[in-house]
Amino acid sequence: MQREHCGCLLGRMQHHDHSPETWLDEADRTRLAAALAGAREARVYRRLEALLLVAEGHSVAEAARRCRVNRSSVHRWLVQYRAEHETTALIDRPRSGRPRRQPRLTPQRLAAALARDPRRCGYQATSWTVPLLAHDLAAKGLAVSPQTLRRRLHEAGYRWKRPRYVYVERAAHLPQKKGALPDV
Repeated sequence: MQREHCGCLLGRMQHHDHSPETWLDEADRTRLAAALAGAREARVYRRLEALLLVAEGHSVAEAARRCRVNRSSVHRWLVQYRAEHETTALIDRPRSGRPRRQPRLTPQRLAAALARDPRRCGYQATSWTVPLLAHDLAAKGLAVSPQTLRRRLHEAGYRWKRPRYVYVERAAHLPQKKGALPDV
């Protein structure tokens, strides 16, 4: 009778134990518990919790059920963790994602556009709004949607606040309004 291949890196002919007790030891359990206490992201917390359950002697199926994930995910996390025995192996790596469609819309270009006075650009506004700035950039050959512009402004550290109007000089009657006696 021939054994089925288990998919491990040890090969077909070598015998090894697949029980959860052999996957993680006491040092791993301590390391996982400490990382779980400091986990801030829900995805990482779920991964650490599943591995900690396995390290405490629960089956992979039970850990997957308790954490509401697939068994294959728990197995994948075990492989990732056991490769380095570091909890950082469970953190999501940066992904490339879709490339930006407006690479010319840099923080420097945004700063230069915001430094200009909208009135000098021919607009009847005292401060920039996102739609107005998007229109101005489109007129200069850099078409960008207001949503993208808001996102890029936020990434560059800009926050929108209502304009605060300030009088050039104090009103002469202001002390009298505040209860002071007029000068006689």
